[in-house]
Amino acid sequence: MFELGKIKIEKGLFLAPMEDVTDISFRLICRKLGADFVFTEFVNSEGLIRGSEKTHKKLEIREKERPVGIQIYGGNLEPMIQAAKIAEELQPDVIDINAGCWVKNVVGNGAGAALLKDPRALQDMVEAVVKSVSIPVSVKTRIGWDSNCIVIEDVAKRLEDVGVKFLTLHCRTRVQGHKGDPDWTWIEKIKNVVKIPIVLNGGVMTPEDAVRAFKETPADAVMIARGAIGNPWIFLLAKSLLNGEEIRPIHFTKKIEICLEHLREAILVKGERRAVVEHRKFYSGYLRELPNVSYVRSDLMNYFTYEHVEERMLRYQEVLLQSGEAALEGIPSKEISND
Repeated sequence: MFELGKIKIEKGLFLAPMEDVTDISFRLICRKLGADFVFTEFVNSEGLIRGSEKTHKKLEIREKERPVGIQIYGGNLEPMIQAAKIAEELQPDVIDINAGCWVKNVVGNGAGAALLKDPRALQDMVEAVVKSVSIPVSVKTRIGWDSNCIVIEDVAKRLEDVGVKFLTLHCRTRVQGHKGDPDWTWIEKIKNVVKIPIVLNGGVMTPEDAVRAFKETPADAVMIARGAIGNPWIFLLAKSLLNGEEIRPIHFTKKIEICLEHLREAILVKGERRAVVEHRKFYSGYLRELPNVSYVRSDLMNYFTYEHVEERMLRYQEVLLQSGEAALEGIPSKEISND
């Protein structure tokens, strides 16, 4: 059971913070499809205190997406304190500190997983943030920098001691990035040394993975990252499995419906042209495994208006429906293309 104040979630499924992915539009879609807790893109503390408009936009949250967390990151103490205070003004349900991002431009500035190199400094930073705000603070991190620097047991105890309300653990090292299998055995090890809730992250790519995570570990919740990109119904399917129900593949008409709804939500936030262009990265996920879809994706890459996207998607859908689901794989490519 995951508990954060009045928030109580049994076998919770969380949406991880992901740069250029978990904006308001995607968070709303994931909440609608069963995500129990969602997080913003990670927000640069230095950008916030400099007043960057782009960075401040990432803080925006909506009431209907709650519970929602704002994640901040940085390598310097004072900017992190100020960023936390700015984030607090939006009244998220939690402020999450990123101590796990592995990418070079983040760790190169002493942020993200680089904080694991000095557990005491990480503790001091988190303690200062906790004391500077009145809402709960959590941390998302990894098991260590590399295989020779596994510090998570020490880090977890330090963070609990300074008032962190829950810890999300990506069960790989920074050096691993997304490579190799995550070591979920660390969840039980950390549960044995702290009392705060522990959220499992890493390697949850399918609904079956989410179920297995709860079966194999004592995790209080499971956080899904890349497994949700272009596949937000992973939450819906995972919940069905957790409830002992059989699941069926999501029908292609539903996938297209969700894809278009996602784009409409994005347009409300970003404006039409920008939203349509940025939505291109989701098509491979939404349309995965459908026949001759390369022709459709190729067309979608050239559009700048919702009207054109919708028309192309619905025309593709009509071809699939007319062809009959039993014979989808045999649809001639000329029926799919614009020719």
